[in-house]
Amino acid sequence: MANLFLKQAKQYVATRPSYPPELFDFIASKTPRRDLAWDVGTGNGQAAASLAKLYKAVVGTDTSAQQLAFAAPLPNVRYVHTAPDLPLDGIHAAVAGPGTADLITVAQAFHWLDLPRFYAQARSVLRPAQGVLAAWCYTEPRVSAAVDAVFWRLYRGSQPYWAPNRRMVDDEYRGADFPFDPVDGEAHTGPFEFSTERAMDLDGYLTYITSWSAYQTAKEKGVELLDEATVQEFAAAWGGDGKEVKAVTYPIFLRIGKVRAE
Repeated sequence: MANLFLKQAKQYVATRPSYPPELFDFIASKTPRRDLAWDVGTGNGQAAASLAKLYKAVVGTDTSAQQLAFAAPLPNVRYVHTAPDLPLDGIHAAVAGPGTADLITVAQAFHWLDLPRFYAQARSVLRPAQGVLAAWCYTEPRVSAAVDAVFWRLYRGSQPYWAPNRRMVDDEYRGADFPFDPVDGEAHTGPFEFSTERAMDLDGYLTYITSWSAYQTAKEKGVELLDEATVQEFAAAWGGDGKEVKAVTYPIFLRIGKVRAE
């Protein structure tokens, strides 16, 4: 993934959607304390920056130094470049001590994790019986019936180039093993649904597609997913000269739970 992230880092910053304040307000309302949050797979620090408005201290970790280079510095956020196989004592030393984190978040990276190993880390770091784990993904964008029809033909054709993990996103994290208790006030661990919008012209929308890992993988194999015919289809569906800015909506699906009491 590191090579893909190197190619994608700028595209991620330029085209990926932001997460709505309502998402973070909902998550924060479920943690009894707001002293420390750990954002796993923080990337360019997008989620960490929002968490910093609600928690006294935030640690954002990522295995990609390229992504972290685009993270904006904030006084109460500490970014840490970690190895993929960092052992538990390394987590305690670099991120947070045992039982000290109020919240762990994973934004659009949950499907890349070794979940049994990650869950062991989460249980060790989170506050006993109080600490909360929140993992979410956004799924494919919605623009209009015409644009979406072209998009879904492209997306179906791109399936051979996605990593198998991507199926978890297509499933909206519904089938993911999530061995945590429902947070206070909720009857289940989700997914809870939110959405976010980003204003884009056609060029920005197509740049978003080039930020896909599948697009980069196809390119490496000599396949251009956005060939001339497909681009022309998108242009016709978008209308005009493509300069019109449209609202692009991304559905968001959240799994959230708290550490089980021993």
